Amino acid sequence: MMGQKERCFTPLVKVSLEELVPQDHFYRHLERTLDLSFVREFVQETYAGGGRPSIDPVVFFKLQLVMFFEGIRSERQLMRHAADRLSVRWYVGYDLNEPLPDHSSLTRIRSRYGIDVFRRFFEVIVEQCQQAGLVWGKELYVDATKVKANASLDSLKPRFAVEAHVATLFESETNDVHEGNEQQILQAQTSSQPIEQEEVSVPMQLPTSLSQEEREELTQRNAGRHDWIEELGAQDRSVTGRCYQRIADLQVSTTDPDATIMLHKDGSHLGYQTHYVVDGGKSRIILTVLVTPAEVMENQPMLDLIWHTRFRWKLWPRQMTGDSKYGTEENIVALENQHIRAYVALPDNDHRTEFFSADRFRYEAERDVYICPAGKELHLAPWHSTERSRRYRAYARDCNQCPLKAKCTTSKQGRSLCRSVAEETLDRVRAYHATEAYKKAYRKRSVWVEPLFAEAKDWHGMRRIRLRLLWRVNIEAFQIAAGQNLKRLLKKRGWGRRPFPVEAMCAFFFSCCLGGNSYFLMGYVCIVVVSLRLPHKQAMVHSPLLMSFLKEFFNTL
Repeated sequence: MMGQKERCFTPLVKVSLEELVPQDHFYRHLERTLDLSFVREFVQETYAGGGRPSIDPVVFFKLQLVMFFEGIRSERQLMRHAADRLSVRWYVGYDLNEPLPDHSSLTRIRSRYGIDVFRRFFEVIVEQCQQAGLVWGKELYVDATKVKANASLDSLKPRFAVEAHVATLFESETNDVHEGNEQQILQAQTSSQPIEQEEVSVPMQLPTSLSQEEREELTQRNAGRHDWIEELGAQDRSVTGRCYQRIADLQVSTTDPDATIMLHKDGSHLGYQTHYVVDGGKSRIILTVLVTPAEVMENQPMLDLIWHTRFRWKLWPRQMTGDSKYGTEENIVALENQHIRAYVALPDNDHRTEFFSADRFRYEAERDVYICPAGKELHLAPWHSTERSRRYRAYARDCNQCPLKAKCTTSKQGRSLCRSVAEETLDRVRAYHATEAYKKAYRKRSVWVEPLFAEAKDWHGMRRIRLRLLWRVNIEAFQIAAGQNLKRLLKKRGWGRRPFPVEAMCAFFFSCCLGGNSYFLMGYVCIVVVSLRLPHKQAMVHSPLLMSFLKEFFNTL
């Protein structure tokens, strides 16, 4: 007879989540090894002293970790997932009869915290990795990858039209603000009581050996430069060129104004670039993260990332490895001046034509001249030199009568060469390319940073960023990088290890020892093996199981 199942549910009696979640579950290990109570200190300033209690910040960050480990793409999907999973409910601390937070609350909380809180969360994870011995600090690897933005090319509009529309849209609101300020000023003038101004806390200056003139010069220099980390990777649009104009200066997306056009293997898309600075240790800990619009070249924020990594984590790297895009003269000179070997491939601009390249000319430093392949001299031409390069030119009569002119130049004024003011530093970096250390570092680069990008794209949603606007995209990058570091930290603290069968080894030892004196040596070897495989490198005498076997064995003898 065919059966028919009737839907009948009875209320559960005396059921606890503590009993339903297995003891060896991943979230139990995560709860034991990672204490998230430190986030309350980070977000204390974002809450008022009274009012209705908010969602616990620890619960918020636990839900963010669940989103990372489960590969969830939205807060709505996250809360649906949490409602169905007993282990997630147990991890965030909500019982079966407690209502979970609404998905819209998570979005508001992220906007309330801002990027500084997520950056500090990422840095705390890196600090714990550093305390666990996972950060080596002697080698740094820099790379960037293209990620697609959550916007379409159809959303591109002329920038001037969008800016004019936004200015008109918020013009009334700005006027209201000005009117409100004028009313407050009038009330303050008519009132007998002065307005109390909030005291602005001035940061304490560290003791340095700089003079007042040097301090002022350094302050002016820092104020005039573009800090990529402080600006969250935004492009410096005040810098323009005579021969080119950025496409992003003319067009902007109405969906994501910070995303710019990038060329991808499957066509053009709006996107960003995610920059990683990775430690050279075996754990491959991500030390610094930055997301920039796709129009920003990879070499532009490199120095800021390296200096931030060095001073934030108190590292003294001996080398930095990157691909040829980072091989600009500014980057190389800055690294070499700080005694950091720049293991980067330099662009070969001399072999683009069929004429003699610069390496065919010999430079004599004592006379400050170049000797061409025909033996003629190229002298310094100060009127064609700049602050960054020096121009050397041969006499026109020597070149026009030279039999090698067809292979050297077509100019009637003679062959010229350009020598950088930092040519000695560039020559030293070129000499690295023949060393085995450089070749090893360059081979290591391809298996050190790029797999981290592949992991983030394939498993954690970095292939297409789900959030919009640059500061939100940086928040998502911090979450992904913190999760990747956390996976290495959990592995260090014991997750994923298969327990060694100590009981089986002890039984084998006991049987060997009882078999006769001839097997006593084999039993002793078993004791040594078991002692070496104990967790946390404990001594053999700290194992109660081994001690009970040894006592029984010696009593038998």
